[in-house]
Amino acid sequence: MKKAALFVFNGDPMCFIHVLLNALDMKEKGHDGRIVIEGSATKLIPELDKAEHPLNKLWQQVKAEGLVEGACKACSNKMGTLKDAEAQGLRLLADMSGHPGMAGYRAAGFDLLIF
Repeated sequence: MKKAALFVFNGDPMCFIHVLLNALDMKEKGHDGRIVIEGSATKLIPELDKAEHPLNKLWQQVKAEGLVEGACKACSNKMGTLKDAEAQGLRLLADMSGHPGMAGYRAAGFDLLIF
């Protein structure tokens, strides 16, 4: 099985949609794709959860299918969305000075895709 960690730093919804679509496509094709929300992308966490947001259905689908690895604890805190991440049940990733490190994913055989 091919494995990829999709690190999304960009907070632009036009970028984020590609992360969601690619994670779903990978799963459909038998791959292990995991979304790691980092940087300014953490500001999208509360917005994506709103029913009227254009990406809400895809967001709910990737969460339901277990494709969201989690969100950066430090960046979520800085962007004011830490409580939103917790309320949505997202795992807070902080193994590298409060941020999710990439080395562990590489050691586990994941390709890193950066958005």
